[in-house]
Amino acid sequence: MKYLPLIWANLRRKRVRTFFTLLSILVAFLLFGYLAAVRGAFDIGIQIAGVDRLVLTHKQSIILPLPLSYQDRIETVPGVVEVANATWFGGVYQDAKNGVAEYAVDPERYLKLYPEFILPEDQKKAWLADRTGAICGDYLAKKFGWKIGDRIPFTAPWQHKDGSNSWEFTLDGIYTVATKAADNTQFLIHWKYLDEGRVRRNGYVGWYIVRIANPEQAPEMVKSIDGLFANSDNETKTSTEKAFMQGFAKQVGNIGAIITAILSVVFFVILLVAGNTMMQSVRERITELAVLKTVGFPNGLILTLVLCESLMLAVLGGALGMGLAWLLISRGDPTNGALPIFFMPPSTAGLAAVFILLLGLATGALPAVQAMRLRVVEALRRG
Repeated sequence: MKYLPLIWANLRRKRVRTFFTLLSILVAFLLFGYLAAVRGAFDIGIQIAGVDRLVLTHKQSIILPLPLSYQDRIETVPGVVEVANATWFGGVYQDAKNGVAEYAVDPERYLKLYPEFILPEDQKKAWLADRTGAICGDYLAKKFGWKIGDRIPFTAPWQHKDGSNSWEFTLDGIYTVATKAADNTQFLIHWKYLDEGRVRRNGYVGWYIVRIANPEQAPEMVKSIDGLFANSDNETKTSTEKAFMQGFAKQVGNIGAIITAILSVVFFVILLVAGNTMMQSVRERITELAVLKTVGFPNGLILTLVLCESLMLAVLGGALGMGLAWLLISRGDPTNGALPIFFMPPSTAGLAAVFILLLGLATGALPAVQAMRLRVVEALRRG
């Protein structure tokens, strides 16, 4: 610590150059932190997918429906614990820009399959008793200012038997989630109300969710379930919930690869910029380094001082960048609904610390070695 003023003085020698180098490192780690949150928002459903849950869809496409009668047959498969169905409702609330994930479900079965959804018992009873009722996650309630008892209208692609496409629901409950990473953006309605009110696809559901007793037997369970409906008019495709979520995410694109490519380019450029800064700094101080050696500074200490200078530059820029990223991320979803589960994963800070250390060492290693090997006579002659 007694050499800290010397290190700080060297950084302040060329303040403009130091400032822009710090700014470049700050931007790099701002992007790192923010893009980590974006990647986490896309991957979060995959990370929290139930290991004991399977998803069963139509073999040809998820948009094709399946008969409700399949539910009883799935329950007969040994190892199946619970089965529930879900159907995409696809309604629009006020404006098409208001993204809401609405599902028509069997309320009691669905809540059993997703214990991470926490709904007060009185609200649950109210929803089960109210055919036109609905519940939603606390994220949606906060976003739209909904309160229990509100009548919430939707315009849906499902034509109502009265000839309109308007559907209205009473909000009976607002659920919270057991973990920050769970999905609190769903709007759930009664499947029976949808099925009785629509004019087409009666008796059909979108997909099934199946809980199995032993997750290690998932491959065998998949074959057994799909075997029930082989060669039928509605063949099925069953997968683990995690695999289903991964396939769904890939339709958007390989977000992880895109973000990795962006960050790789950014950090490579920063490595060149910061490395060049340190090289210039050492070249400008050749005479001073020679004097330090003359008055007794050993080679190891010279090496350490230059490395510490590089590390200090990386730490200051990286810490400021990550701090700014955290501040922006804490403001919430920047897409107004597309990425509702938006936060900085805890592992990001640790990974950033490793990158900061590596950046400081990588940019300081070569100039530090050159400074250590500097011969006093030659340095004084050049000075």
